[in-house]
Amino acid sequence: MKLQFSLIFLFMASLLSAQSSKLNFDEKKAEYLYHFAYECIDQEYPNKTGHVLGDDSYLQPPRVMHPAFYGCFDWHSSVHGHWTLVKILTEFPDFKYRDEIIKKLKKNITEENILQEVAYFDDEHNATYERTYGWAWLLKLDEALREWDDPVALELQANLSPLVDLLSDKFGEFLDKLIYPIRIGEHSNIAFGMSFAYDWAKKYDTTLAVQIERKAKEYYAADCDCPLTWEPGGFDFLSPCLQEASIMLKVLPEKEFKIWLKTFLPKFEKHPEKYLEIAVVTDRSDGKLAHLDGLNFSRAWCLYEMGYALNNQQLIDFADAHFNYSYEKMDSGEYAGAHWLASFATYALIKSHIK
Repeated sequence: MKLQFSLIFLFMASLLSAQSSKLNFDEKKAEYLYHFAYECIDQEYPNKTGHVLGDDSYLQPPRVMHPAFYGCFDWHSSVHGHWTLVKILTEFPDFKYRDEIIKKLKKNITEENILQEVAYFDDEHNATYERTYGWAWLLKLDEALREWDDPVALELQANLSPLVDLLSDKFGEFLDKLIYPIRIGEHSNIAFGMSFAYDWAKKYDTTLAVQIERKAKEYYAADCDCPLTWEPGGFDFLSPCLQEASIMLKVLPEKEFKIWLKTFLPKFEKHPEKYLEIAVVTDRSDGKLAHLDGLNFSRAWCLYEMGYALNNQQLIDFADAHFNYSYEKMDSGEYAGAHWLASFATYALIKSHIK
């Protein structure tokens, strides 16, 4: 009887271990990743503002327009740089650079700085600034602060909350007006925005969560035969097909999702490598071409989500392959990728294991 129990235990353990990533988010990886975000969240230049000028008075340096999120080349990258640092401290509470990180976070995310950010988004000429990519990352940062068990997190989250309230309201207002989904592989992809916003809204804003569920079904329920072989576009850092699958995985019951996926991506589950090739970057000094490293990371996290939901080791292994290709080349010395890729790599690592 004892031998039989042992054999059953070993068999179940082997099944559990089989359906898992070969990656490990350890402190060595955290030490490698943190410095990208740490070094850029207060690096003001070069800077791509995306700013609309109302008159001469709008000509101001980034640190004046965005006192909280002025670094990392652009606003959204600064936001997800802050997210990266918070998640590393959440995953590794005794992280060796904890004190230095907290000092920078507290310097940027102050009550005064955030109220100035709110004023910027209230400006008539910049009301749609960072729609919806930056908005979604801001909600993701708020989610991370709420989940970080540290007194510092309470202070930072309280300071951030006016901007969170504003952008969550803007998100809902925009979805009310958006009849047709935005399916591109860059910032405005609405499936990505809804996916990140939904993670936050499920916990903190039931009204927005219900709205996202409804809109995702309106946009995507009837979709079929997504053209994966058309991907990637040359500047993509998001997969239109996989991002759509990601949000539908979140809003549909498991049985309904499996039925939908067989129509949306026929045979993909069994042979993902036949439909997608790992994206190759030819010039990491070119910011647009460097997007493709981000595509490998964002594909990886979508593949992890699907792989675990479907108990499919092929998808998990394919996610590992995507991650490893770009992770091994991340430290190219080119700011075009260094200012943002750590956040994508960190999110993929978090998704690589079921919590």
